[in-house]
Parts: sequence; C-alpha cells; structure tokens
Amino acid sequence: MIRKSLIVITAFFFCGSAFAGNSDDSLQVKGSDTMVNLAQAWAEKYMEKNPNDLIAVTGGGSGTGIASLVSGTCDIAMSSRTVKQKEIDLAQKKGVTPNEIKVALDGIAVVVHPANPVGKLTVDQLAAVFTGKIKNWKELGGKDAKIVLLSREVNSGTHVYFKEHVLRKNDPASKEEFAPSALMLPSSQAIADEVANNPSAIGYYGMGYISAKQKALAIAPDAVAAAVEPTIDNVISGAYPISRPLLLYTGCVPQGLARKFIDFVLSPEGQQIVKETDFVPVK
Repeated sequence: MIRKSLIVITAFFFCGSAFAGNSDDSLQVKGSDTMVNLAQAWAEKYMEKNPNDLIAVTGGGSGTGIASLVSGTCDIAMSSRTVKQKEIDLAQKKGVTPNEIKVALDGIAVVVHPANPVGKLTVDQLAAVFTGKIKNWKELGGKDAKIVLLSREVNSGTHVYFKEHVLRKNDPASKEEFAPSALMLPSSQAIADEVANNPSAIGYYGMGYISAKQKALAIAPDAVAAAVEPTIDNVISGAYPISRPLLLYTGCVPQGLARKFIDFVLSPEGQQIVKETDFVPVK
C-alpha cells in the first residue's frame, strides 16, 4: 500500500529537471527487454512526425532502466514490473519520485520447440518445472528427455514477475527460486533463439516475441480449468493466467518532450503500434 500511495502522490508534483524532458530535444529511454522493440517502434514513428526530436531506446532489463532513472542517466525507464519499495526509497534520497504510466498489457508466453509434443501445462506444473521438481519431459507426457530450463537474468522484470506469480504463486512468504540448473539468458531474443534450436528447452518471454520458430504453450490456472493460449483477447479478458501491465516511469510528472512522447504512446496511433507488435493496448 505504501508503494502505491507514493506513486499516486507524484501526480501532484511537476519538476523541471533534465529527466523531465522539458529542456532538450532528445530523450533517453531505457529498460525492459520485453518492451524494447515496442518502444523502438514508438520512437521511429514519433520521429517521423517530429524530425527535430531524437528518441534513443536501449534495453538492459527493467531493473537497469529504473536504476538509470534514479541516477539521472535516462529520461524514461521501461519496466515490465512495478517499482520496488527499496527503489522508491533510493530514488527519493536522490530527489527522484517515480511516476508510473501504464502503456500496454502483456501475456508472458511459455515456449518450447515446435517438435515438442507437450502443448499445455498448469501453473503448478510450470512451477514444478522451473524449480527443478520436474526434470524430464516424460513426466509431462512428452519424450524421455531432460528438460533444459531457460530463464531471463535476475535483473529482468519478466524474471521477477515469473518468479513471484508462477514459482511463488503470489505468496509473499514463499521462498521458491529457479532451479540451479536454469540457464539465465540476457534477453528475450536469446531465449527465443535457444528454444528454436533446442527440442528439450523451455523458456518464457513477452508474447510479442512469439514466432513460428517456437510453440507457445496453453496455460491453465489449475488442474480443473481449461488451458488458454497467450493471445490478445485472452489477456484482455483475463483468461490467460500469466498477464501483466507494461509500464513507463519518469522521475516526476513529465513535461516537454517526455510529455509529448508519452502522449503519443497513449494516442490511438501509439496504441495501434502496441497491437501491431503483438501486445495488448490499454486504450
């Protein structure tokens, strides 16, 4: 509750610092690898319409983006998770008050090689797989082959979300962790590439990365419910059980170029780009 109240309070404060974007014709956007392709598409279209403005977009993970915002080395942080209380505390010590803007929705796709006969899993089975309790595909109705676990690295918002909502099932008292055998990869694209080449692999990423080279599993919230696929309609309806908001953070209520860019992101044109990149619009 404290975290949410701090974010809401920022709506009453405006600042004129560099990362508010009000005194320059360039903007640094950094963070979530899940969002990086989406943000680059936004930036390209925005600059087509505003050729005198420069929007630079880089990835690195949600934690990296938020840390850069706090240190004043980026104007806007992209994040696939909400800011943590310890990050808010550190930010406020540096005179930064994180301001949260929800810009899209996403379903986290769990993917395997197209040749893998397994087509659906429950959340409990997913948790057992990624914590190492289930080690062989034959335990899930697949081939007799050791499961190769692929995860995003710990600085990734997708990693944090998957751990909290799948492995720990939203239980703050849970201490479940990824199996020591899990390979921590630096980007969603790295997971996509490895799954495409490894018939025994399983990984996860934002559904905007799904391609014909991977098979997205249908996921059921429990053993009696129907398994559903990570599609836009299923994320909007709430039927897909591993869904989340995608967020932008500024160091205060944005003005100038930051405000113009965020207004574009939330405009019908910006939200159409969300849909075209296989995420879910918020408007």
